[in-house]
Parts: sequence; structure tokens; C-alpha cells
Amino acid sequence: MPRKYLVLAIALITFVFTAFAAQQPPPQGQPQEQPQQAKPPADKSKRPSPPGTAEVTLKGKKITIEYSRPYLKGRHVGQELAPFDKVWRTGANEATSLTTEANLNIGGTNVPAGSYTLYSLPSEGTWKLIINKQTGQWGTNYDEQQDLARIDMQKSQTEQPVEQFTISFKKKSDNAADLVMEWENIRLTVLVKLQ
Repeated sequence: MPRKYLVLAIALITFVFTAFAAQQPPPQGQPQEQPQQAKPPADKSKRPSPPGTAEVTLKGKKITIEYSRPYLKGRHVGQELAPFDKVWRTGANEATSLTTEANLNIGGTNVPAGSYTLYSLPSEGTWKLIINKQTGQWGTNYDEQQDLARIDMQKSQTEQPVEQFTISFKKKSDNAADLVMEWENIRLTVLVKLQ
């Protein structure tokens, strides 16, 4: 057999053997390699819903909300986003957190100084702000048994559409501010004041 055919035959046999071996499961007792799952970006600012912070200081006491800010991207609030009559995480990613250095009155409900999670109950009519005592969880891990309060929010229209979900404080006096949430054409407010 000419030498070049012999080299070609050896190469073909090696290729077939390698392809066959690659398709065989590993020997029993050895772990199979798992496909790697995509990990969220370590830099949270590169997420599709980047982080946001709303802060206000009332008489030297700081109130902070940490949340994630999803975009509409052609979707609608009450439908694909924050569906009506279902508890919503009030943002995206990790649960939205409220930390207060002072005892507060939020919409008529007393909220002691400390850390909480904010959820919402969207509705075609009145939205409710849910203050929950569980903290540090992923935003979809909601435990109704941990609710401190459900508070009605005032609903109105924004002057122009808001593409990215936004939480802010609008200071009204030294000891009071409106907590404001805006998205699409919806503005929600609730009064926050020191006790």
C-alpha cells in the first residue's frame, strides 16, 4: 500500500475513534460535565435593569430605598410588567429595600426604624405599597406572612411617558416627603413623615 494511503487510513481511523469516544458517557461514578449557565454580570450597572437609589434626609435621619430599574421596551405596566392584581417586586432583580434611621409614618401607618422590603400590589384603580419585614431575598421570594402593612398610594398621570422605572423622594418640609414611583404614564405617591 502506498505510504500516503497508509497515512490517510491512520488519520481516518484516529478521527473515527476520537469522534466515537467523545460520544460515550463517562465511566460510572465519574461526574458528567454540566453545561455552564450564564451568570449575571458582576457589575450590577451592566444588568438589563440597573440599580437605583432614592434617598431623603428628614431632620438629620436618612431614609434610603435601593432597587433595580427595568425599562418598558415596548411593554405595558399592568400587562407584561407589574401585572394588575398580582404582588410585584417594585423593580427587578433583588428585593427592593427600604432602610430608615427614624420611626416613620407612611401613609398613616407607623413603621419603626429599621430595614424592610417594598412590594406593590398594582391595580387599575388604587395601588398598594406593601412593607414587608423579610429582607435580603430575591425579589420574587414574597412571604405575605411577613407583611407589616399594605398602604394605599395616590395614583395620577405623568406629564410624559417614563421609560425606566423610577423611585424618588420629593421633600415637602423638614420632617415630611412624598415617596414617588413613576413608570410609563403612571405616578404613584404616598406621604412619608417622621413620627
